[in-house]
Amino acid sequence: MNNEINYKNNPLNGVGLKNLLIEIVDHYGFEILFAYLNINCFKTNPSIESSIKFLKKTNWAREKVEAFYMYQFKSMPRASSEQFLLPPRDRIVPDGQSPGEPAELSFEDAERLSEKRAKKWASRDSGAGHYSGSGKDFGSQQDWHSDNRDEDRFQKGDQESSNSQDASVVSDIDPWAKWKKKSKH
Repeated sequence: MNNEINYKNNPLNGVGLKNLLIEIVDHYGFEILFAYLNINCFKTNPSIESSIKFLKKTNWAREKVEAFYMYQFKSMPRASSEQFLLPPRDRIVPDGQSPGEPAELSFEDAERLSEKRAKKWASRDSGAGHYSGSGKDFGSQQDWHSDNRDEDRFQKGDQESSNSQDASVVSDIDPWAKWKKKSKH
């Protein structure tokens, strides 16, 4: 039995972070990247070097950029729900799927996406229960995976790590309390 996993169809296979950033910045520019991804390294004194430095240290941001690369720049079809739970570099792309042309992005679409996220967070803050949006109001755009679902995955990871009641109560009062508590032990 062959236990080797084939990652060769994944557009991120063999593409370093620097080359990935150069490709998407050359095509879209820092302004569009900030508008879609809302990562400050694309807004405040943006450069390839400073962005790489930040993304290497910050897993959630790097995964968000890699998902953007796969689903917007390479126009890959949706990942299965099992594959979606994995980081973009670890996702297995079926043999029949191949990268397409980069999606046409605009500031208007980015604004609609931003409004959609704001509504989602407002509904969470109001205690309206669990949100289960479809992520499909991009107009003519292909449904983009890292829209909200990657953020949901990171939120769930944060919630699981602070499951104890003491930690959640203390962290509501002082967000650094959990960190302080860990550093003392």
